Amino acid sequence: MSNVLLSVEGLAATYNHAIEAVNDVSFAVRRGEIVAVLGANGAGKSTTLQAISGLLPARRGQVAAGRIVFDGHDIAAASPAKLVRAGIVLVLEGRHCFLSLTVEENLITGSIGRDARSRAMRADLDEIYELFPRLKHHRRSISGLTSGGEQQMTAIGRALMSRPRLLVLDEPSMGLAPLVVEGIFRALKQLNGERGLSILVAEQNSTVALRFADHAVVLENGRSVLSGASVELRNRDDIKALYLGGSLQPDRAEKPLIHAVATL
Repeated sequence: MSNVLLSVEGLAATYNHAIEAVNDVSFAVRRGEIVAVLGANGAGKSTTLQAISGLLPARRGQVAAGRIVFDGHDIAAASPAKLVRAGIVLVLEGRHCFLSLTVEENLITGSIGRDARSRAMRADLDEIYELFPRLKHHRRSISGLTSGGEQQMTAIGRALMSRPRLLVLDEPSMGLAPLVVEGIFRALKQLNGERGLSILVAEQNSTVALRFADHAVVLENGRSVLSGASVELRNRDDIKALYLGGSLQPDRAEKPLIHAVATL
């Protein structure tokens, strides 16, 4: 069995068959590692993740060239539902929760597609609450009334309830205070270490991504321009200035949650 779980080779993608968003992106995710896709706003990170997750058609986008291979199978034309069943689960940018449902109801929706029995579902919920203690405290709260950080934890927890083989996250740090981001990335690293879960994360916040990822690929103007071990990339003084732009600024509205997340 190959150690490569996901391979993206020469990916090109367009919108409305006219607007080129990505052109020549290549990288690989090996089993049990965390890979970060880095780049400034507009570099093509979200388009790349949507192509991998089968969501481009929903946004009038198309894979125009290249290959996306998951566990030995070309998935460039696969539907999102088929990809979720295969084990690719995306957490969209922007903390997408069912705002009128409780935190626990949101989490449970993540297990519907795999037809989980109640005992297995409860065991999975317990694991999510152990990973994100704040969610256990707010499990009966309406998601729309929780903080941005808690909504992001809920979105990640819901994805984990699907028992993914590859967890894909698009800008999980967006709009969150630094200590909230730190807690979320530590939880992801814990999952990776304890379960061997493979994780692909697109981030504009290069500082935190390079600390927690094993490998990284840098995108610029829709192309992959640099890749390598994270420890090597974060020691290069030119990376941030040349490719990554500024880090995201913390959201002042998240300040009340900082102390809570620091206890994760």
